Amino acid sequence: MLYTSATSWRAAARKSVLVFGMSGLGKTHMSQILRSSGDWFHYSIDYRIGTRYMGEYIADNAKAEAMKVPFLRDLLLSDSIYIGSNITFENLSPVASYLGKPGNPALGGLDMDEYTRRQDQFRKAEIAALNDTAYFLQRAQRLYGYPHFICDTGGSICEWVDPSDPNDPLLTELSKHCLLVWIKGSDAHTQELIRRFDRAPKPMAYQPAFLARSWADYLAQTGATPDQVDPDQFIRFAYAKALAHRQPRYADMARWGVTITADQVSALTCTQDFDALIAHCL
Repeated sequence: MLYTSATSWRAAARKSVLVFGMSGLGKTHMSQILRSSGDWFHYSIDYRIGTRYMGEYIADNAKAEAMKVPFLRDLLLSDSIYIGSNITFENLSPVASYLGKPGNPALGGLDMDEYTRRQDQFRKAEIAALNDTAYFLQRAQRLYGYPHFICDTGGSICEWVDPSDPNDPLLTELSKHCLLVWIKGSDAHTQELIRRFDRAPKPMAYQPAFLARSWADYLAQTGATPDQVDPDQFIRFAYAKALAHRQPRYADMARWGVTITADQVSALTCTQDFDALIAHCL
């Protein structure tokens, strides 16, 4: 690990961490606390995905919808209007909207071939954004003078790595530059995440084999054909399975770094709290 003890962590003139775990457990909350101090650069993987690697896909999808409306079509073809996404750290909805949900097109669903194509685009984009971590770490220090750095990852990072492989290329690269920090949730947190998702299901990225298995299971259990599937019902069905699928993968990743709990994160109020928490874990 980049820091081998509490002493080395506290003594470090430049601290860099990468946080991972399920969405909704406090990654962005913690990042915002650190960023607001003025000493930490916040590198958001999802923001990088949406602005650098999938921005054109997102804008083109919006333009394709606009081209279906004669009034907007004429304005687009004459370069009279501009269509783009307004992604911010606080609003990453354009990425999720582009990913979409599979199922009945009358309910806003995507054909499974198109859905898996977008999933693969996201997979490549997330891996590329993660591999940009070292560049942004150096850029934050060289260009802006930030002494410390936090990489705020998406929940799907565990889908693209093999934590049991000591030579996993992505984890090897990331651990060279950052202390990996897993935010672990309790069973109660898991149930709350499921309840929250059930109220407002949103698109997410899946490991291809997991997605194929979940889709086949859903069709078999419901007897629905692909174009009859209610998109929201399918992703509700897949979400709880995804939590169970990802938990052991996160736990394996945690061996590359340290583990903190969602309750500990929610109790953080300042950078001093964060420093003390990481020192305690080390």
